[in-house]
Amino acid sequence: MTQDLLFDFTVDKAKKTVYITREFDAELSLIWDAFTKAEYLDQWTAPKPFVAKTKYMNFEEGGKRFYAMISPDGKEGWLLQEYTSITPKTNFKLFNAFADENENPQLPGSDWDYTFSEENGKTTVYITIYNESLARMEKMLEMGFTEGYKASMINLENLLRTLSNK
Repeated sequence: MTQDLLFDFTVDKAKKTVYITREFDAELSLIWDAFTKAEYLDQWTAPKPFVAKTKYMNFEEGGKRFYAMISPDGKEGWLLQEYTSITPKTNFKLFNAFADENENPQLPGSDWDYTFSEENGKTTVYITIYNESLARMEKMLEMGFTEGYKASMINLENLLRTLSNK
């Protein structure tokens, strides 16, 4: 994996939107799987020392992923995602909300739009995160979303390196 890959993370508070562009030195099918399969998501989405644990995931339109971010002391922060649109290997969209352990969403939430493209063996993922409220977006940022997401990208690079060596 090369170190000169594109990674842009932009917060636009006026639009209540976060824009992320991330390039990977890997084929599209591998990146798609890393973003759409629970066994991979659990290995990279939580910034260390947190871990992610998916209770269930049904990756289809109308399907859901219910998972927890677990702190080193065992505290669970639950999230509920509902897949609203899926175009295989090209794009998927989901609605994301914090939740309690019984799957009750804490609204407002955010709409995530993932677009994937591959060129010359490199895959670029474009992510747009629209927050229903500025207060929710600011809460995410205060909780360390920017730093956490950047750390999770390091986890993903490590996972891709492991998967590429198999």
